[in-house]
Amino acid sequence: MRRVVVTGGSCVSSLGFDADEAIENLKSLKNRVVRMDSWDVYKQMNTRLASPILQPLPQYPRKKVRGAGRVAVMGLLSADKAIQCAGLSEDTALMKSGRMGVAYGCSMGNIDSLVDFFSMIHTYDCSGITATSYIRAMPQTCAVNISVFFGLTGRLVTTNTACTSGSLAIGQAYELIKYGKQDVMIAGGAEELSPTESAVFDTLFATSTRNDHPELAPAAYDKDRDGLVIGEGAGSLILEEYEHAKARGAKIYAEVVGFGSNTDGDHITQPKKETMQIALEMAIRDAGISPEAIGYVNGHGTATHHGDIAETWATYNALNQRAVPLSSIKSYIGHTLGACGGIEAWLAIHMMNRKWFSPNLNLKTVDPECAPLDYITGTGREMDVEYIMSNNFAFGGINTSLVFKKV
Repeated sequence: MRRVVVTGGSCVSSLGFDADEAIENLKSLKNRVVRMDSWDVYKQMNTRLASPILQPLPQYPRKKVRGAGRVAVMGLLSADKAIQCAGLSEDTALMKSGRMGVAYGCSMGNIDSLVDFFSMIHTYDCSGITATSYIRAMPQTCAVNISVFFGLTGRLVTTNTACTSGSLAIGQAYELIKYGKQDVMIAGGAEELSPTESAVFDTLFATSTRNDHPELAPAAYDKDRDGLVIGEGAGSLILEEYEHAKARGAKIYAEVVGFGSNTDGDHITQPKKETMQIALEMAIRDAGISPEAIGYVNGHGTATHHGDIAETWATYNALNQRAVPLSSIKSYIGHTLGACGGIEAWLAIHMMNRKWFSPNLNLKTVDPECAPLDYITGTGREMDVEYIMSNNFAFGGINTSLVFKKV
């Protein structure tokens, strides 16, 4: 079996469009949550909070992105920046070799195109449907747009598994390289902001309603937390076989050493700590290390009651009931759904390399129902660790865990 390393990456989020900017904004200790006044028209929806990307996205040639809605453009931008970061922009031979592929996901396709596509059911009018309506709306829109844009001829994997779309894509890409099926993979996920996504969680009473104080939400793991906040963005990693990367003199940011994934098989929306724990244990075994080797955990941290409790106990028990340092980037940018696995993994890798880990914003008093972990607060934590873990969990009981090693 072959070693897999991270030779590039990118995050597109409300924290910024590159890692340096994002890390500096993490160090500012201010979240990127705002009140969405435009959502006041949705009278039955309780939340008005979100974390949108306010800066404009770059414009690609129209011919290149005709089939790309906002979600796919963000994914494409992130993949483009990741490829540049990895120094692969000019390697067209690799892209055409069949040894470079893409694993990418999102929760939903472009919402505006979905509205156009299905409006004919209510209006009996097909005029809103164009030749690209389905391409923009389909679940695999990010993966195929990235593949076509760069002319990739290798494997294509689409992971449309809600909040584990990005992390599952990274795990699938890691296994494809590890077992010799590919040499390089673009892996990650994207999500565009829509009031429909907030409405889904709102109906479950799982959204924050601190509408007049966006700076106070979300508050993962806090006893007074009142729910999640939806964000948007994209996160991509370039995964590469170690010898391939070494031969071309690539910069290596981290090594992917472990991946675990399973499903609860129990309830669509209620997380199950026992199977979550098994997924984490699978990742540790895959990495060939002891639980004590994990020096930091990038938590899912949605700030929902059941989610926080289940996640923290799964983490505590999987790591031999040790108070491992843990924090959640969602306290800054909200829950970016299909993008969170990619964004959080890339930023966690940078924090590991910079020996500084962001705190949990708005965490004042840890919920006594959560496990006794070492929840990072204040101005963050300076630590030099060799292994970090990044965990994500999704509707459908889909659990993922990734372990990265400092190189």
